[in-house]
Amino acid sequence: MNRALILVNITGLIIGISYGLHGPILPIFAKNVIGASYSELGLIGLANFVPYMFIPVFVGILLDKFNNGYLLAIGAAINSASIYLLSIAHSVPEIMGFRIMTGVAHAFFWPPCESIISKESTEKNRVRNISWFTMFFVLGFMIGPLLGTVFLEGEDITYRVLFQITAFILATAIVSSLLLSRKNRKVHHERFSLASLKEMKKFPELIILLIFCTSSFGIILSIYPAFLNDNGMSDTDILLLYFAFGVSRVVSLALAGKFSRRTSQTLIAATLAVSVGLALSAVSDSIIVYGIALVLMGFGFSIFFPLTLEIILSKTRKEISGKMIGAYETVFGIGWAVGPTIGGPITQSFGAQAPYLVFFVIGIGVTILAIISRKKLEPMREQRI
Repeated sequence: MNRALILVNITGLIIGISYGLHGPILPIFAKNVIGASYSELGLIGLANFVPYMFIPVFVGILLDKFNNGYLLAIGAAINSASIYLLSIAHSVPEIMGFRIMTGVAHAFFWPPCESIISKESTEKNRVRNISWFTMFFVLGFMIGPLLGTVFLEGEDITYRVLFQITAFILATAIVSSLLLSRKNRKVHHERFSLASLKEMKKFPELIILLIFCTSSFGIILSIYPAFLNDNGMSDTDILLLYFAFGVSRVVSLALAGKFSRRTSQTLIAATLAVSVGLALSAVSDSIIVYGIALVLMGFGFSIFFPLTLEIILSKTRKEISGKMIGAYETVFGIGWAVGPTIGGPITQSFGAQAPYLVFFVIGIGVTILAIISRKKLEPMREQRI
């Protein structure tokens, strides 16, 4: 593995740790300290994900024009500041404002990393390298909750102090990003264009699968911790459950290279696993069943990313790969925004279990679509167009 790939994996690990350290706690902080309702938790999640509906496509354009390492450093700096500001938040609108910053920062994280990996990889090892990067991020996301349990057991560590600690950890990613900038120099400049959005229209079935997966993921990130808390899970229980979630994701990504040999079958299994996990969440009354649900969803959410990105990149001209990565991440942002937008009001109106049942039903329909469209859910293995 070359130096650039090592640095991008280190950056992913650092950012993953920071996300795992504060992410599962934020909804609990908002509900128990700020007094947010489930609808407001949905709005907080929406504020986080809305920028990701628009910013990645523009970042994708920048990827083909500027040094990717510098863009990554900008994202790490904004992200660190946004998490530190959570420690001084006293209202839902304030949290929403700071989460908008986080959403913008996230758009400067994934696309540059994906672009760097794509440029440093061959077609043969691209799925493996993207999977390894994602695995390092998820490994960090798995370590973060364990660190959170250690910190929160300290008498002087409050949620607000935890956010400050997280911000300083994340800030170290600026260093690895700047080191990456020395390995990533632009050799050509593509003209400004939004044609990549039109290119994404070639993948309608894939877009539907992605929106279902990411909208479900958005609910798990923004609402699920508060749902667990209301169902008798303590802060430590919730962090341990998200640790199990992380373990499932790491194992899945470690095996992504093997799964890629049967891409369409794996994507079908992933949508089914997410659907079953959502259904189990709706009927669960124990930490063990919640753990099983999160393990299933961890597999589904994680394996989706490298396989769907490979399908798109394998059918895209290399000179516009940066723009396509941006457009691809924009689809992610749409899904992440849809989940909390729907999930919060459904919970508020019909009960805590309702969104998981609704998305379970949708998931079964999406799984059937994946079965019908399985031939279109395979990458172009012989050549790029």
